[in-house]
Amino acid sequence: MKEIHKSSALNRLKTVRGHVEAVIAMVDDEHYCPDVMKQVSALQGSLEKVNRVLLQNHLETCVTHAIHEGRTEEIVDELMETMKYTAAVTGPAPISLEDAPWPT
Repeated sequence: MKEIHKSSALNRLKTVRGHVEAVIAMVDDEHYCPDVMKQVSALQGSLEKVNRVLLQNHLETCVTHAIHEGRTEEIVDELMETMKYTAAVTGPAPISLEDAPWPT
């Protein structure tokens, strides 16, 4: 992993760790639900940024290396698989009616 990406990912993850602890305290202290939800949403955004850093590193290192080795089809399949984990590409996961927060 490139040092710049490693440093960025680690710094973001350490910030997320502290933020998660704060949100846990909010839940424990029974803060107003929408306030907690806002913080959870912020955490999701922070984690998505970590994913983008990791994807950028992967593109700059592993993907480039695989293409130079002629493993284009393999690396494209791998990238398509990783896109499943990137909400910015795939959008939010659909909510099934069984998981809906209201009675069906």
